[in-house]
Amino acid sequence: MNNQKQQKPTLSGQRFKTRKRDEKERFDPTQFQDCIIQGLNETGNDLEAVAKFLDASGAKLDYRRYAETLFDILVAGGMLAPGGTLADDVIRTDVCVFSAQEDLETMQAFAQVFNKLIRRYKYLEKGFEEEVKKLLLFLKGFSESERNKLAMLTGILLANGNLSASILNSLYNENLVKEGVSAAFAVKLFKSWINEKDINAVAGSLRKVNMDNRLMELFPANKQSVEHFTKYFTDAGLKELSEYVRNQQTIGARKELHKELQEMMARGEALKEISLYVKEEMKKNNISEQTVIGILWSSVMSCVEWNKKEELVTEQAIKHLKQYSPLLAAFTTQGQSELTLLLKIQEYCYDNIHFMKSFQKIVVLFYKAEVLSEEPILKWYKEAHIAKGKSVFLEQMKKFVEWLKNAEEESESETEEGD
Repeated sequence: MNNQKQQKPTLSGQRFKTRKRDEKERFDPTQFQDCIIQGLNETGNDLEAVAKFLDASGAKLDYRRYAETLFDILVAGGMLAPGGTLADDVIRTDVCVFSAQEDLETMQAFAQVFNKLIRRYKYLEKGFEEEVKKLLLFLKGFSESERNKLAMLTGILLANGNLSASILNSLYNENLVKEGVSAAFAVKLFKSWINEKDINAVAGSLRKVNMDNRLMELFPANKQSVEHFTKYFTDAGLKELSEYVRNQQTIGARKELHKELQEMMARGEALKEISLYVKEEMKKNNISEQTVIGILWSSVMSCVEWNKKEELVTEQAIKHLKQYSPLLAAFTTQGQSELTLLLKIQEYCYDNIHFMKSFQKIVVLFYKAEVLSEEPILKWYKEAHIAKGKSVFLEQMKKFVEWLKNAEEESESETEEGD
C-alpha cells in the first residue's frame, strides 16, 4: 500500500493573450483634441467646411467618448479647465464661438453647425445639453463678449429645439445670481430666443419643464418682485417677457387665493377674516374685483358636497349661499363685478345639471341680499348672457325681470311726483 499523499490534480493550459480591442482604452483626449483643432484650422473659418469636417470625422474619431472635449473646442477653442479658463499650454483654434464676431447672424450660422452635428450623431444630444449646463456655470470665467455670444447661441438653440429649457437651471446658481451675471445673460438669451420664435413659443418651452414660474430667481431674494423684474427686462427691451412674468404671477396668485379660500371655508373661519384676507391679496397682487368675485363664487360652491337630487339641491344651495351672501356682497361693489357673478352662476348651473332649476332662485336670493342689483340683472337678461342654457334661464327669469322693470318704473314715477 502506497502511504504517500496523493497529489491533487491541477488544471493547466495555454494562457491566451488578451485581444487589443478588449483592453480598456485609457482616457486621453489630447490626441482627439489635436485632430479636431488641426481639422478646424484647415477650414479657414468657413462654417460650411466646418460642418462637413465634423460630419466626416465622426466616422474616424470617438465622439461618444470625447463629447465634452469636442464641444469645449467648438465653443471656446480648446479644452476648458474647471472654472472656464483655457490653460496657457493648451493648443487652441480660432474657429470657435468665442473667437467669432459678436452678432446674431454669426451665432445663427454656428447654431447650424451644432444642429447638423447633433442630427448626424444623435447620441451627442445628451452630452451637448450637459456641456451647455456646464458652460453656464462657468460664466464668471468668460469675458463679457464671450458671455454675449454664448447667450445668443443658447437662445437660438433653444428656439430650434436643440436644447431643453431645463438648462436654465444653471443660471440659478447662487454666485451667478448674486453678482448679476445670470440676469444680464438672460437678457441676451431671451432676446435671441424671442427673435427666432415668439413669446408664446418661449412660454410653452418654459412651461414644459416647470420653469415658467421661476424666472424671478434670476435675481437675489431681496429683488425678487414683479416690479423689479418688469423694470429690469422692460428697460433692456424685453417688454413682452416682463408682461408674461407679470401675468404668470397673477395666475399664480389667483391659484393660491383660491386654494387658501377653500381651506379657510373648510375650517369655518369668520366671513370678516376671509374678507380681510381677500382684500389684502387683491392689493398685494393687483387682482381686480371682477376676478375676485369669480374666485369667491368657485370657492363657495366647491366647499360643500351637493345633493344629487334636483328637488333637494336648490334648497341646499339657497341655505348655503345665504350664509355667504355678506362675503360676496363685499366684492360686488361695481356693476361689472355683478355681471361677472351672474355669468358665473349661469355657467355653473348649466355645467352642473342638478342646478338647472336653481338659477332664478339663486339670483333672487342675491338680489334680496344686495349682492346683485337691478341694472346688471336687466343688462344680463337683455344682452349680456352667454349661450349656455340661455333659453331655459331666460324663461326662468322672465317674471322676475318684469317685476324688476315695473318696480323701476314705479320708482321713477314716484321720483317725478316728488319733484
